[in-house]
Amino acid sequence: MTVIDLRGLTCPEPLIKLIEKMRDVEVGKEIEVLTTDPGTIVDIPLWAEKSGVEVIDCSREENQIRFILKKVK
Repeated sequence: MTVIDLRGLTCPEPLIKLIEKMRDVEVGKEIEVLTTDPGTIVDIPLWAEKSGVEVIDCSREENQIRFILKKVK
């Protein structure tokens, strides 16, 4: 699984970098996204809903937020 490490970046950088990297992900593939910006808990699911990306999982451990995303279109 591809890991996109966005830890240490602050809004709006995590979402901008994620959008750029998702262009290279094939439909049907899952990726893991790591971030530390608390705003991504809202931003990433909202973007995913509009962008053909499914949020498989979202978890928070201490200062890190972990998403599993699947590109569906």
